[in-house]
Amino acid sequence: MTDVNDRIKETIEGNDVVLYMKGTKTMPQCGFSSRVAGVLNYMGVEFKDVNVLADEEIRQGIKDFSDWPTVPQLYVKGEFVGGCDIVTEMTLSGELDQLFDQKGISYDKDAANKIREANAS
Repeated sequence: MTDVNDRIKETIEGNDVVLYMKGTKTMPQCGFSSRVAGVLNYMGVEFKDVNVLADEEIRQGIKDFSDWPTVPQLYVKGEFVGGCDIVTEMTLSGELDQLFDQKGISYDKDAANKIREANAS
Protein backbone atom coordinates (compact mmCIF):
# COMPACT_ATOMS: atom_id res chain seq x y z
CA MET A 1 0.00 0.00 0.00
CA THR A 2 2.89 2.38 0.61
CA ASP A 3 3.78 2.30 -3.08
CA VAL A 4 0.38 3.64 -4.12
CA ASN A 5 0.44 6.23 -1.30
CA ASP A 6 3.89 7.36 -2.44
CA ARG A 7 2.66 7.68 -6.04
CA ILE A 8 -0.36 9.71 -4.92
CA LYS A 9 1.76 11.91 -2.66
CA GLU A 10 4.29 12.56 -5.46
CA THR A 11 1.51 13.54 -7.87
CA ILE A 12 -0.17 15.85 -5.36
CA GLU A 13 3.11 17.46 -4.29
CA GLY A 14 4.43 17.72 -7.85
CA ASN A 15 1.43 19.58 -9.30
CA ASP A 16 -0.32 22.73 -8.08
CA VAL A 17 -3.79 21.44 -8.95
CA VAL A 18 -4.67 17.74 -9.27
CA LEU A 19 -8.04 16.18 -10.07
CA TYR A 20 -8.46 12.46 -9.43
CA MET A 21 -11.36 11.62 -11.72
CA LYS A 22 -13.08 8.99 -13.83
CA GLY A 23 -11.75 9.62 -17.31
CA THR A 24 -9.60 12.55 -18.38
CA LYS A 25 -10.08 16.31 -18.49
CA THR A 26 -10.80 16.09 -22.22
CA MET A 27 -12.96 12.98 -21.93
CA PRO A 28 -14.56 12.61 -18.49
CA GLN A 29 -16.37 9.30 -17.97
CA CYS A 30 -18.84 10.26 -15.24
CA GLY A 31 -21.08 13.25 -14.65
CA PHE A 32 -19.45 14.30 -11.39
CA SER A 33 -15.94 14.17 -12.85
CA SER A 34 -17.23 16.01 -15.91
CA ARG A 35 -18.68 18.80 -13.76
CA VAL A 36 -15.48 19.43 -11.78
CA ALA A 37 -13.22 19.15 -14.83
CA GLY A 38 -15.63 21.44 -16.70
CA VAL A 39 -15.42 24.11 -13.99
CA LEU A 40 -11.61 23.96 -13.94
CA ASN A 41 -11.35 23.95 -17.73
CA TYR A 42 -13.82 26.83 -18.07
CA MET A 43 -11.95 28.85 -15.46
CA GLY A 44 -8.70 28.22 -17.34
CA VAL A 45 -7.03 26.42 -14.43
CA GLU A 46 -3.99 24.34 -15.36
CA PHE A 47 -4.45 20.97 -13.66
CA LYS A 48 -3.14 17.43 -13.69
CA ASP A 49 -5.86 14.88 -14.33
CA VAL A 50 -5.47 11.35 -12.98
CA ASN A 51 -7.81 8.77 -14.49
CA VAL A 52 -8.71 6.37 -11.67
CA LEU A 53 -10.34 4.01 -14.17
CA ALA A 54 -6.92 3.33 -15.71
CA ASP A 55 -5.37 2.13 -12.44
CA GLU A 56 -7.26 0.05 -9.87
CA GLU A 57 -4.59 0.69 -7.20
CA ILE A 58 -5.00 4.45 -7.58
CA ARG A 59 -8.80 4.12 -7.75
CA GLN A 60 -8.94 2.58 -4.27
CA GLY A 61 -5.74 4.19 -3.03
CA ILE A 62 -6.97 7.77 -3.44
CA LYS A 63 -10.07 6.99 -1.37
CA ASP A 64 -7.91 5.58 1.43
CA PHE A 65 -5.36 8.40 1.09
CA SER A 66 -7.94 11.16 1.55
CA ASP A 67 -10.37 9.18 3.70
CA TRP A 68 -13.01 10.34 1.20
CA PRO A 69 -15.25 7.64 -0.32
CA THR A 70 -15.87 9.06 -3.80
CA VAL A 71 -14.18 10.36 -6.93
CA PRO A 72 -13.61 13.04 -8.22
CA GLN A 73 -11.23 14.51 -5.66
CA LEU A 74 -9.61 17.92 -6.08
CA TYR A 75 -6.27 18.86 -4.53
CA VAL A 76 -4.82 22.37 -4.59
CA LYS A 77 -1.18 22.89 -3.55
CA GLY A 78 -1.17 19.55 -1.74
CA GLU A 79 -4.41 20.22 0.14
CA PHE A 80 -7.53 18.08 -0.32
CA VAL A 81 -10.38 20.40 -1.30
CA GLY A 82 -13.26 17.97 -1.82
CA GLY A 83 -15.46 16.23 -4.34
CA CYS A 84 -18.05 17.39 -6.83
CA ASP A 85 -20.62 18.85 -4.41
CA ILE A 86 -18.01 20.74 -2.39
CA VAL A 87 -16.25 22.11 -5.48
CA THR A 88 -19.62 23.14 -6.96
CA GLU A 89 -20.62 24.94 -3.75
CA MET A 90 -17.22 26.62 -3.49
CA THR A 91 -17.43 27.76 -7.12
CA LEU A 92 -20.89 29.28 -6.64
CA SER A 93 -20.00 30.96 -3.31
CA GLY A 94 -16.69 32.39 -4.56
CA GLU A 95 -14.69 30.31 -2.06
CA LEU A 96 -12.87 28.49 -4.88
CA ASP A 97 -11.69 31.86 -6.23
CA GLN A 98 -10.46 32.79 -2.75
CA LEU A 99 -8.62 29.48 -2.42
CA PHE A 100 -6.96 29.93 -5.82
CA ASP A 101 -6.01 33.52 -4.88
CA GLN A 102 -4.53 32.41 -1.54
CA LYS A 103 -2.57 29.57 -3.14
CA GLY A 104 -1.36 31.61 -6.12
CA ILE A 105 -3.24 29.56 -8.73
CA SER A 106 -4.04 31.50 -11.89
CA TYR A 107 -7.58 31.33 -13.24
CA ASP A 108 -9.97 33.43 -15.28
CA LYS A 109 -11.90 35.60 -12.81
CA ASP A 110 -14.40 36.62 -15.51
CA ALA A 111 -15.17 32.96 -16.24
CA ALA A 112 -15.69 32.32 -12.51
CA ASN A 113 -18.11 35.25 -12.37
CA LYS A 114 -19.97 33.98 -15.45
CA ILE A 115 -20.50 30.59 -13.76
CA ARG A 116 -22.02 32.36 -10.76
CA GLU A 117 -24.18 34.60 -12.96
CA ALA A 118 -25.45 31.64 -14.93
CA ASN A 119 -26.38 29.83 -11.71
CA ALA A 120 -27.95 32.79 -9.88
CA SER A 121 -31.58 32.12 -9.13
